[in-house]
Amino acid sequence: MSLSASLLPPLAQASGVDPWILVFSLITVVITVIMGFRSAKTSKTAGDFFVAGRSVSVGWNASAISGEYLSAASFMGIAGMVMAIGYDALWYPVCYACGYLFLLLFIAGPLRRFGAYTIPDFAEGRYDSPLFRKIAVCFVLFIGFFYTMPQMKGAGTTLAYIFPGLPYWVGVAVVGAVITLNVALGGMKGITLVQAMQYWMKVFAISVPVFVLAAVFGGYGDNLAVNRTAHDAPAAAEVAAASPDATPGITQAHRHPLPAKAPADEAWSSPFGPLTTKAAKAAHLSPEDTKPLSLLYTYSLIIALVCGTAGLPHILVRFYTNPDGVAAKRTTMWVMILIGIFYVFPPVIGVLGRNFLPELYNGVGAKGTDKIVLELPTLIREKYGVLGSILSGIACAGAFAAFMSTFSGLLVSMTSAVAHDVYGRMLRPKSTPEQRMKMFKFAAIGIGAVSVGLGCCVEPLEINFMVGQAFAIAAASYFPLLFMSVWWRGMTMKGAAVGMLTGGICALLAAALTNFSNLALDKGPMGKIFAGFAPMNDYWAHHPLLRILCEQPAIWTVPLAIGLMIVVSKATAKDVPSDIRMKMLVLHAPEALGLKNEYIQEHQAGAGH
Repeated sequence: MSLSASLLPPLAQASGVDPWILVFSLITVVITVIMGFRSAKTSKTAGDFFVAGRSVSVGWNASAISGEYLSAASFMGIAGMVMAIGYDALWYPVCYACGYLFLLLFIAGPLRRFGAYTIPDFAEGRYDSPLFRKIAVCFVLFIGFFYTMPQMKGAGTTLAYIFPGLPYWVGVAVVGAVITLNVALGGMKGITLVQAMQYWMKVFAISVPVFVLAAVFGGYGDNLAVNRTAHDAPAAAEVAAASPDATPGITQAHRHPLPAKAPADEAWSSPFGPLTTKAAKAAHLSPEDTKPLSLLYTYSLIIALVCGTAGLPHILVRFYTNPDGVAAKRTTMWVMILIGIFYVFPPVIGVLGRNFLPELYNGVGAKGTDKIVLELPTLIREKYGVLGSILSGIACAGAFAAFMSTFSGLLVSMTSAVAHDVYGRMLRPKSTPEQRMKMFKFAAIGIGAVSVGLGCCVEPLEINFMVGQAFAIAAASYFPLLFMSVWWRGMTMKGAAVGMLTGGICALLAAALTNFSNLALDKGPMGKIFAGFAPMNDYWAHHPLLRILCEQPAIWTVPLAIGLMIVVSKATAKDVPSDIRMKMLVLHAPEALGLKNEYIQEHQAGAGH
């Protein structure tokens, strides 16, 4: 009997729960809650709740942003997509990291120098328009709710893995309740330390299993050599066998047979694989006709992920917690390094999963390839007993850290929009800081409940696919707003509003339409709820170009938003703010000149607006 079996309580044995997985997961949750309670004691002012007192150092903030950004899509989704569809999925980690280059070069420093609490603060302050704040708040909520759904999918998948037989929705509800409690207690200051700790936990949780698995089953290159086309199988086996550190686990003969639902080796290893060619294949197009559509899909995905990173409200608000613009830019540089290190590991897990756990191709929802990060360490458990159980526990702890940290950031962003922008600026502009803090806690509970409800509906959808669509909405709304507002003094409020509304709403409707048609294919309850959209799938099969433009709308919604901003601003040039020169100086002048602004002053003064 293994050590893990001897330590297993009778109840855990009966339910099939691995005690190591349970212990590591509980430790993650308990540490998160304890740190939230401790931080809540130091969150005493509105500035603490909304921007952590603007006192977060570069190192802590870089770790916290990285922890917030590396969501369930990064920890579980990328590995699952690499396994499910192959090389196509590698655009996700590359573009997730590249988006921070845009932030570093164009947005981070100016945004912090303007000195707001939220992005709607910036929108109103840049254009002297309370109306524009209302538009900006709507998109904070649109993007936020779209982004919370894949985090909830990660939560439900992980809990269903830890507790076999547990309904998916129970995991969503439990994790949603824990995070909502944490955010309601401590706000931004309460989650900053937690998220910074969770980044390092995630790096540890994804790297240690990879190193152990590579030592047992061979490294990335050796396993990749096996994933050749069928007619190259003998050559692949020779490459693996000739390797100085080859092991029996990575030869073509020892790779587990692929089920019918798995993509063939040729498609899996192609730069235009199942992701970018699925619309064309559904329309039965020839390979020559497929390539232009695949390129269109790829470029649109790149635009969505790179520009969307620079337009995510829950990430952008983080720069307001830095002391100044220089610290914000240094933070961005370190974030690129930290997340770049992390993204080395998920593709390795995806390749190993294809070779050694191909049965996951037959699973759907919480039982499919999205759980490969959690399942792969079980291979070690079969050989080495307790070591595999410990690795599985570490992986599950990392998954908890992933969706908990990102959901925390999203919840703070959306709650701040409701408590500060809607309540404190629109409904009750004379409210005291204490009243706004109280509203923050109520709003956190309400938004957390809505997020749990939405998360229960998306089990059939892929985690990374949903995240990509949230990025597309951000790319078509907030990215044009911020980029053009920071760098073009000729922008008017009408130009910014028309461009942001048109681009953002078009991306939102396109993404929602494709999600509804995908949910209509589900064999479970979601298929019945969205059955009215089932005919759309026949329409997509006959119109692959339209399907791609709806599934990945960034390639036309981003230029549309920027174009409308330019045209409408030119037509309303008389409405350019009269103090635009001073505002551009505040945005771009070095801090040494003393022009840095603190747009929100009432909390420092302790008075209402």
